[in-house]
Amino acid sequence: TKKPVQLQLVNGSSPCAGRVEVLYGQQWGTVCDDNWDIIDAEVVCRQLGCGTALSAPSSAHFGRGPDPIWLDDVTCKGTEGALSECSAKPWGSHNCVHGEDAGVVCSDSGFAEPAPLRLVNGLNHCSGRVEVFYGQRWGTVCDDEWDLVEAEVVCRQLGCGKALSATHGAHFGEGSGPIWIDDVNCTGTEAALSQCRATPWGSHNCGHEEDAGVVCTETRFAELLPVRLVNGSSNCSGRVEVFHEQQWGTVCDDSWDLTDAQVVCRQLGCGTAVSAPDSARFGQGIGQIWLDDVNCAGAESILTECRARPWGDHNCNHGEDAGVECSGTAKA
Repeated sequence: TKKPVQLQLVNGSSPCAGRVEVLYGQQWGTVCDDNWDIIDAEVVCRQLGCGTALSAPSSAHFGRGPDPIWLDDVTCKGTEGALSECSAKPWGSHNCVHGEDAGVVCSDSGFAEPAPLRLVNGLNHCSGRVEVFYGQRWGTVCDDEWDLVEAEVVCRQLGCGKALSATHGAHFGEGSGPIWIDDVNCTGTEAALSQCRATPWGSHNCGHEEDAGVVCTETRFAELLPVRLVNGSSNCSGRVEVFHEQQWGTVCDDSWDLTDAQVVCRQLGCGTAVSAPDSARFGQGIGQIWLDDVNCAGAESILTECRARPWGDHNCNHGEDAGVECSGTAKA
């Protein structure tokens, strides 16, 4: 059998991440990113003993390499032991420039040193919009395929306990900058989000209105979303007010109904919902209108788990402040 062509990854954080270079005719050259994908990257990682492929960056993500461009239209099945066994154009035959140099990030690269992660815009560091640090910049995660399995990995990575919810639709506000990850698909056993399968870094079909978020159990109950009922006949009836960014504000009555009220009563230990009064029945609040278009499914344990517009985004006035009457009369 032919000896596999030598391979190296250049310009990455470790020998297991970088621009793909192959040695042919005593000269190192690059690989064009036409058809380059995670299956091709998988073969490179296996050949180098670098674990599995995390991503297959294109467009000279790790800088432009030297001439020549040795390979183009690489198409691996994924079972090959070396990149030189994959189907491709003849050596040196291509229609590319070095701006198309292909790269690879393997699981045993510096990214097994997980990409740093943070949660933004929640009430503490264990709830909020998911942001990951890559290429010297913080960026967001798209909510396509985002669910409790991925949230579980995030909570574990941050030491924040278990996942309570995986939020969609920029629940914690829209981020800015790059959208780093899309179509994240974790098995649930990973120690870090960057170890889950996903599109290559920066490759997505999303906008920031799809930014993913997480609420973990260590976001303690009182911090998670303090809710109070004001101006009613007891602690268990009144105008709904929520605490966010160090101030109390109200909830708009658009879409407000008994299902939403049920979640508030449950959260406050006030029994079941009797009614969901609208139009500032318990008087007009002051300050911020924090939530609008609240739409709970009914099974949520806290109001922040319900779908709603981002914090502070509304088309309401305090004449539309929402209220709740619960069957109980005293909070625990």
